[in-house]
Amino acid sequence: MNDEQAPAHTAAEPVPVLEAVDVTVRYPVHRARGESVHALENASLRLIPGRTVALVGESGSGKSTFARTLALAQKPTSGSILLNGKPASAQGRRARRDYARRVQMVLQDPFASLNPLHRVRYLLERPLRLHGSVTGREDLEQRLRALLERVRLTPPERFLDAFPHELSGGQRQRVAIARALAVQPEVLLGDELVSMLDVSIRLEILNLLATLRDEEHLAMLYITHDIAGARYFADEIAVMYAGEIVEYGSAEDVTQTPAHPYTRLLLDSTPDPDRMEFLAGRTNREDGEPDAATDDYGEPPDLVHPPSGCRFHPRCPLARAACRTESPPHVQVTDRHWARCVLLVEPGDGASRDTTTAEVTQ
Repeated sequence: MNDEQAPAHTAAEPVPVLEAVDVTVRYPVHRARGESVHALENASLRLIPGRTVALVGESGSGKSTFARTLALAQKPTSGSILLNGKPASAQGRRARRDYARRVQMVLQDPFASLNPLHRVRYLLERPLRLHGSVTGREDLEQRLRALLERVRLTPPERFLDAFPHELSGGQRQRVAIARALAVQPEVLLGDELVSMLDVSIRLEILNLLATLRDEEHLAMLYITHDIAGARYFADEIAVMYAGEIVEYGSAEDVTQTPAHPYTRLLLDSTPDPDRMEFLAGRTNREDGEPDAATDDYGEPPDLVHPPSGCRFHPRCPLARAACRTESPPHVQVTDRHWARCVLLVEPGDGASRDTTTAEVTQ
């Protein structure tokens, strides 16, 4: 395993229920020229029962590809997915069904993920019947009502015979969550599951998920653009840029003492006046003078031909010559907080911490 990507197991820490180990995903785009999209590069992550990891990054950073790979909807080019320490497989109907029962995914758009031709009753009945977890009609009715009550859709009679278009966005997302919970999974993967909802009900859905996580002892992956919301909801945060995880740590550490310049820019993009000093104090890459060319920080890189060295260096306001040629080292900031950045080894203007005690592993 590549120890850069996730903290090592300790005796006091539970074994992860789902684990990605050095996962790389590439999509061929021009076979004759041997070109492919480098969507994920040696990404590793551990999901532990009763805890939530937030995967944060801008659009196109590889977050949804990572989630699809964890759900075995996308086959990795290299690396492996482990379920309870054993290689996971979706080869064959039985293996696929067993994996789907244990690892469920809730998508961003509940209107697209719920078949508009079927009522809520059918949408919830189907997973219960497919996985053989009901013993008769009376048991089925009880299970349907219990599912709706668990996601705060009460009274259940009001929703069981409704079509998805008759529900609000928040109610549809609750039905999608109920459908995922119907098979009693061990892992819940949430891909931007509140981004299409009104701001007024996002907190309600996150509170619901937190309650379900604690009551069901679920391992959760929460994918989001909103690093501020991730701090509220998640235990740990993994920051992804251009297919690579560039920083990982507790939600408190990553948001309060960010070590990677990209994480700092994500935080500066949130509406918090106290965090604007990094943007206001940006410098050019060699002489410390302001550089107007970095004002917009450019666009995400072309992942068919990703930048050499650090993938973030073309946009980084603190980049140095070494960033363009050298792969950034893995630096252990604290026990469970690490980042990959040359600045943590060679501090200068804009470095976010004293690196004299940093543990560096290549």
